[in-house]
Amino acid sequence: MAVLGGQRAARWSAVAVLMLGVAGCGLSGDEPDGEEKKREKRNEASPDHPGPPSREALERAGRLIGDGSTADAGAQPNQPEPERLEPGEEPPQFVVFSWDGAGEDGNRLFSHFRQVAKESDAHMTYFLSGLYLLPEAERASYLPPGHSTGASDIGYLRDESIHATIEQLRGAWLDGSEIGTHFNGHFCGSGGVGDWSPSDWVSETEQAKWMVKNWRTTTGFEDLEPLPFDYDKELVGGRTPCLEGQQNLLAAAPEMGFRYDSSGSSRQVWPKQTPEGIWDIPLQEVPVPGRDFETLSMDYNYMYNQSGPSSGEPAMHPVWEEQMRGGLLQAFDRAYHGNRAPLIIGNHFEDWNDGIYMRAVEDVIRDVCPREGVRCVSFRQLVDWLDAQDPEVLDRLRTLDVGVAPPDGWAGFLGAAKPAAAPAGQGVHGVRGMPGVLAAPAVPGRPATAVQAG
Repeated sequence: MAVLGGQRAARWSAVAVLMLGVAGCGLSGDEPDGEEKKREKRNEASPDHPGPPSREALERAGRLIGDGSTADAGAQPNQPEPERLEPGEEPPQFVVFSWDGAGEDGNRLFSHFRQVAKESDAHMTYFLSGLYLLPEAERASYLPPGHSTGASDIGYLRDESIHATIEQLRGAWLDGSEIGTHFNGHFCGSGGVGDWSPSDWVSETEQAKWMVKNWRTTTGFEDLEPLPFDYDKELVGGRTPCLEGQQNLLAAAPEMGFRYDSSGSSRQVWPKQTPEGIWDIPLQEVPVPGRDFETLSMDYNYMYNQSGPSSGEPAMHPVWEEQMRGGLLQAFDRAYHGNRAPLIIGNHFEDWNDGIYMRAVEDVIRDVCPREGVRCVSFRQLVDWLDAQDPEVLDRLRTLDVGVAPPDGWAGFLGAAKPAAAPAGQGVHGVRGMPGVLAAPAVPGRPATAVQAG
């Protein structure tokens, strides 16, 4: 195993507690009641934010929504103010770390990476699977398009994990991070989301919202404070299961109130909007050190190229861990010193290959987010910034190829006079590599309770 420092290595070696996809999503014991956890249970203020009003206060003010699962608690705290670039100003280097599924199980990775984000001056996007708030006993409430009532390829969480997930969602929003959607049943391949119509996507999304807005009724939990946001307003984007079905999702996106989608695959260039006005912000092709191809910027895709969709030889774990860490850092460096295109990274709360991908991405977060000129943001914060920019400036930025900085510097390139387009074809390019790399397939043979890839 790579040298991580004794305490950190010991913490991650404890990933033997539960293998997602092998032992399911059971809890591995009670969480330690640290001060932050105690404050969340009491709904008291933390040093970082004052916390929302209590459920009783929200009820008195008439700001509870529906059954009290959610509430309009006011503006989200800890939000940056988007500012338009001044003429000739160098763009910030944005990095978006996002998490597909975003449930809290016995591995406690949701809570762990919330803490990593706080320590690294980072906000993130958590793409919640709506089913992670629906008890299996209530599965008849879910009507997946093209599938039987209650069907799910990721199963349902235990009640303890649903309870913990609600706590983490509340805390994440108060941290300043975003709660997006990974939709619900995670159906991939033939007959799955790739075959859905726009109206199917509307149905799936409305059901995802319903599960968030009605967890108090479906779970019976009375000891938790409301989620402090109106999910009809909070939900402005998502990522489809296995990156399938984007075309029809985008057709439905304006009706669903989406502002962006991150279900595509592309290169490290500046994003653009669809004709419908939706920001298409895909995962990106990034290096795999020591290999002659690139892969998508997601933990599952690194694993697929290293061990396939199953555990690999333990002796290779240090090599594979360094490949992902090094690949993401190379991707960051060529953007940071090149075209400054936002770097988009996707992950899952998983422990594939003994947790090497979680260690790798944590190292990258801690390395890049505190750097000068870097902003680790949510997708919502990124599109807020993009919307604040002069469209002509964004058009200029899109002329820069992968890894290509303005030939004469940023002052001239983004100055008042419109420059000639930067030369294309001089950046660092990649090829797709192994089959399935750009559209990570579902993991065959995984128990229904696993948090699936993509």
